[in-house]
Amino acid sequence: MRPMDGKTALVTGASSGIGRAIAQRFADDGARVYLTGRRKDELEAAAEDVGPNAVAVPCDVSQAADLDRVMDVIRGDGRRLDAVVANAGLGDGSRLQDVTEEQFDFVFGVNTKGSLLTVQKSLPLLAQPASVILLASSTIHLGAARMGVYAASKAAVRSLGRTWAAELAPRGVRVNVITPGPIATPAIERLAGRLGQSSEDFHKVLASQLPLQRMGRPEEVAALAAFLAGPESSFITGAEHFVDGGQIQV
Repeated sequence: MRPMDGKTALVTGASSGIGRAIAQRFADDGARVYLTGRRKDELEAAAEDVGPNAVAVPCDVSQAADLDRVMDVIRGDGRRLDAVVANAGLGDGSRLQDVTEEQFDFVFGVNTKGSLLTVQKSLPLLAQPASVILLASSTIHLGAARMGVYAASKAAVRSLGRTWAAELAPRGVRVNVITPGPIATPAIERLAGRLGQSSEDFHKVLASQLPLQRMGRPEEVAALAAFLAGPESSFITGAEHFVDGGQIQV
């Protein structure tokens, strides 16, 4: 029997990168997985690759109505949610003097408001027990230039995780935060472009700052998500878990 046989999971921002890897791991472990993302074609391609237990539901997590529609699909399938992964996120790459109100609202809208709405809208469908997993970033512990708005939005997510762990514990719902360091994803490639660097050079710079001297892989984050979604982590809640090659702890 696989670890998530008979279980149902929701993974936001699952078109590529970490979200897609988590969806794949959950499906491989036996779960029915609902994937969301803003880019419909890319999302549907990801769901097809993940396999027959994957369902693509296009969604902008910053829009409450979109998430209501996602929950309607899950409810219409007669499912309850055993795991919710609020992964959808994006960065800005702007220095203080260049940040616009529109950038700020967009980043916080997806990263912070989107995480809140994802978990809030999931509440009526959460099983008992259930696991909620939030994605933060190692940048919340650093003073990385051009990462100010992004880091602040993810620091807020980490804070919300503590509060929700306390609020949802009586329902048997655990809430944990995964904090990745530099992971080789399409988002990193896009950031390199915005910073005017080649992907190869940007990877080398990031890897050089880590004790393990390499970039992480999305599958390594997915492995931790699988653990936090399962019964072996049943006494863990409210915690921040690092997948960062030692970046923050060493």
